[in-house]
Amino acid sequence: MPSPPVEELVPVTVLTGFLGSGKTTLLNRILTENHGKRIAVIENEFGEVGVDQDLVIGAEEEIFEMNNGCICCTVRGDLIRILGNLMKRRDRFDFIVIETTGLADPGPVAQTFYMDDEIQAKLALDGIVTLIDAKHVALHIDESDEVREQIGFADVILLNKTDLVTEAELDDLERRIRSMNSVARIFRTSHGDIPLDRILGVGGFNLDRALEVDPRFMEPEYPFEWGGIFYFPKGDHTVVLQDGPDPAMAMALLATSQDGKGGLDALERDAVLAFSGARKEVGPGDTIHPWSGQWILDLTHPPTEIRVSIPEAGWYTLHAEHHPDEFQAVVLDSSGQRMHPTDSREFKPDHEHDDDVTSVGITLPGDLDGELLNRWMSQVLRTQGPDIFRMKGVLSVKGSDRRFVFQGVHMLFDGRPDRPWDDQERRNSLVFIGRNLDRDQLEAGFAACLA
Repeated sequence: MPSPPVEELVPVTVLTGFLGSGKTTLLNRILTENHGKRIAVIENEFGEVGVDQDLVIGAEEEIFEMNNGCICCTVRGDLIRILGNLMKRRDRFDFIVIETTGLADPGPVAQTFYMDDEIQAKLALDGIVTLIDAKHVALHIDESDEVREQIGFADVILLNKTDLVTEAELDDLERRIRSMNSVARIFRTSHGDIPLDRILGVGGFNLDRALEVDPRFMEPEYPFEWGGIFYFPKGDHTVVLQDGPDPAMAMALLATSQDGKGGLDALERDAVLAFSGARKEVGPGDTIHPWSGQWILDLTHPPTEIRVSIPEAGWYTLHAEHHPDEFQAVVLDSSGQRMHPTDSREFKPDHEHDDDVTSVGITLPGDLDGELLNRWMSQVLRTQGPDIFRMKGVLSVKGSDRRFVFQGVHMLFDGRPDRPWDDQERRNSLVFIGRNLDRDQLEAGFAACLA
């Protein structure tokens, strides 16, 4: 069946950007400006307490909030399902905007529009719009893969919060971003203020350029980076690993009846199952066997030698969580001679978040003492500001009939009264996203602010 003409496809814009870059502010503009466009929004936020639904100003457009993790990791199926349900009400909107979490790699979201036939027949990825916090991006751009990927995949880049930096700083930042992505259109904005025709309906996403950014863009993601196929004689062999970038390495050994890449491809699914099962910890001198699931090697005291017991001579695949070259890993036969794979393949690894980045969500009933709240919040910002990427919340302050909403990035804080509580239950919901967050300390400090 031929694909429908392009003009019949619903354009989809992916709105991305690191934590605190201003996505919610821009989303509010999209939902409230008198632009004559009907927009459905799919929203995803990294955080234990879903407060973005409360922060996004009410509008006629429908808002779908997903609060179960990073959109690029855990809700791919939900995204397809929600898009499918939206298309059943096609007459109610003209555009779809997907706001990803600040910790998302936009690549897997974009993949959805090329790997699902039904979605591809009805929707078109119009473009990826990346917001950049001009004030704070320098703190993350060198150490965060997500920030660099968000820049690399962008069709439109908004250098936001320009009111917080100098013109010279903006010029330097723009030069660096252009060195990372020379084809994206770059606009300078404050508070996400930009004509919508510059970010919606741009017809900008280019699959060829996405493949230039990531040559394995269209490949599925795997829990391992490398696979090799070996012919093992019967008996004991040895895997030796040296020091590497991680203190541990996961591997799985599987039997196959095929040589070459055919053997790797034939056991691809089995390898995924092995890596998704229970992890068996092994250390120097331990013995592993084929089909024993994945085994985790403790590399804290290299070199680490693991004995591999082969019950029958034949072809076996060895899949590794990291590339063996990172650990100078070798396989030795029973006489101590190095064995080489007859063929090997590199796989696209799972997208991972920075292990240090965590979310602390707090929900408490009751009213807060405004003076205690100000004192506590000032103390948090003063002592932990550099480690707080993002904070946001909706609070109930004693003596006020309006909700108090706030957002913050590092040591910058913006809070103001919002709409009346009316018949809505008064409660407090807030979330901190950052590094080195002490949950007990934050929960105790906030609870002490109750009136």
